[in-house]
Amino acid sequence: MDTAQYLSPMEWLAIEIVALIIVLAILFWWSGVIRYIPNDRLGILEKLWSFRGSVNNGFIALGGEAGFQPDVVRGGLHFFMPFQYSMHRANLVTIPQGQIGYVFARDGMSLPPTQTLASNTEADDFQDVRAFLEKGGQKGPQRKILREGTYAINLAQFIVLTAQSNYAVNLNASEQKLFSEMSEMIAERDGFEPVVIRDADDMIGIVTIHDGPALPDGEIIAPTVANDPKDPNFHNNFQDPEKFLNGGGYRGRQLQVLADGSYFLNRIFATVELVEKTIIGVGTVGVVVSYTGRRSADVSGQSYRHGELVEQGSRGVWSTPLLPGKYAFNTYAGNIVIVPTTNFVLKWTKEQFGEHRLDENLSEVSLITRDAFEPVLPLSVVVHIDYMKAPLVVQRFGDIKRLVEQTLDPMVSAYFKNIAQTKTLIELLQERSEIQRKSGDEMRAKFASYSLELQEVLIGTPRAGNGQNSIEQILIQLRERQIAVEKVETYRLQEAAAIQERTLREKEALAEQQAKITTSALAIEISENEGKAQLARTRQQAETIQVTAKAEAEKVRLAGLGEADRIKAIALADAERIKATGFADAQKVRAVGLAEAEATEKKVAAFGGPDYQLNSQVLMRFAEAIENGRLPLVPQMQVGGGGEKGGANGLVEMMLSMLVADRLGRQSSPAALPAPVEQH
Repeated sequence: MDTAQYLSPMEWLAIEIVALIIVLAILFWWSGVIRYIPNDRLGILEKLWSFRGSVNNGFIALGGEAGFQPDVVRGGLHFFMPFQYSMHRANLVTIPQGQIGYVFARDGMSLPPTQTLASNTEADDFQDVRAFLEKGGQKGPQRKILREGTYAINLAQFIVLTAQSNYAVNLNASEQKLFSEMSEMIAERDGFEPVVIRDADDMIGIVTIHDGPALPDGEIIAPTVANDPKDPNFHNNFQDPEKFLNGGGYRGRQLQVLADGSYFLNRIFATVELVEKTIIGVGTVGVVVSYTGRRSADVSGQSYRHGELVEQGSRGVWSTPLLPGKYAFNTYAGNIVIVPTTNFVLKWTKEQFGEHRLDENLSEVSLITRDAFEPVLPLSVVVHIDYMKAPLVVQRFGDIKRLVEQTLDPMVSAYFKNIAQTKTLIELLQERSEIQRKSGDEMRAKFASYSLELQEVLIGTPRAGNGQNSIEQILIQLRERQIAVEKVETYRLQEAAAIQERTLREKEALAEQQAKITTSALAIEISENEGKAQLARTRQQAETIQVTAKAEAEKVRLAGLGEADRIKAIALADAERIKATGFADAQKVRAVGLAEAEATEKKVAAFGGPDYQLNSQVLMRFAEAIENGRLPLVPQMQVGGGGEKGGANGLVEMMLSMLVADRLGRQSSPAALPAPVEQH
């Protein structure tokens, strides 16, 4: 059944009105009269026609002409003239936290040939296209970047590149490709992220500016400008390109570096290269060779004629070295030559070299001795460089390794070659210590002329070169000779040991017989004492006998003289009485007196004459000899003879017996009697 016959006229009217409204809504929507924009998006208006015509100059219609309009449409319901506008819906531009967005302008003033990026000194608001263009905004990539946040930007005028997407109203495929390539280039430079330099990494950032005036002739590094926070053009480490350029900054690699921190830089304006900090370790200094800076007077002095030294911050070799520490030094603006200030060893050997590797190209010194041997000599030289003289060394030689290879190596090699020509191989081996001492003394002055301090020269053992064995033969002969010398010394010591052992044995035997020796020594001492006592008694007896004999002789002599005087007196007395007897009787009496006197003298001589004195002196000397020679008075061994008393009792007794016998013999001899007086 047809339901239309059941609808009332009013219902039909309502249906017709609704249908009319729907048709009109579709018509208005299709004709662009009504547009709805969500709050998270915006609308970009493109005017299709206008009574003012089309845009004559530029891309954005600022005067209501046909074309893209400068203002955007935000969220809500909007009404327009039918069939006059085309609405391009776009997302709001969102920059995430800690990221960077880059802006490109389609419209604006053209860039001059010397300018790479559009200036934003005045036109810096990308959300107000009209103000941007009216203030002289330039087309192309902008110097100003977008930091984190959400922006309502007219994407017909501006293209915004971010790490997540490219925000733009795409006009054609080629343009879309161009912006994709730009986005990739920025991503390669890590341009969507800030430059972060961490202290733990020991890195610095070297900045290269790609916009601004070019460097003057002769300059390779742009000087530091507007780095003082009090300066009105303080650019805060290149983060404000406009102030950097207004402060006189140049394009190119910059002298100023980025230290630890985070920097939001436009990577199209400035690229950053991370390099390691310059670390000068303990025991070294850094000599700076600066490629840039002001011109400075020479401070090396008139006596130094190998180059100029300049003040710190000037171009050239700085006179003051950098002490141990970490430095944010721009390695493109200069070079730091590390100079060791502690003692370092240079080794002339192929197998070994120091940690500093200054001697890695050195080898043993080839020698020719006086006896035509060709050994090679390993040696080491200990060198010290005064830290204040390090700039002088660098200015003169460039670096320490060049000094070692081009100066010290030929000098040291030539010196030892000259020494070897005056020595035989054996002398070279045996006089090594003296050669080492002498070489240190003589080469110290040569090193000082190069601003170096020679501490020590250490000479190794000369050895044969490759393919030679004659030196080894000499060494074998020397070893055999030394072995022979050692054998002789060994035999000599063994002989001395044998003698010492024999002496020891004798002393041991002597010690064993010490008791007997002591007893014998005491017996000898007792005998000596008895002999001395006997000698003293004998000497006393002899003196007693001598004194008695002298007294007896004097008595006899006096008696004889008295008797002679008496007889003479009698004779004289009787001469008066007996003159008759005559001269013969008187002479007889006188002869008798004289004979008696002569007999008296003979008696005296018998007791104390020359023979007695001689025997007494002999006896005295014999006693002294016994005493001084410590001879026993009684012999240890006696040879007995026959007799009633069993033989003589000793040598002294024998001598006394001989003396007494001689005296008795002289007394009994007829010769001892006085001769008879001849009677006349």
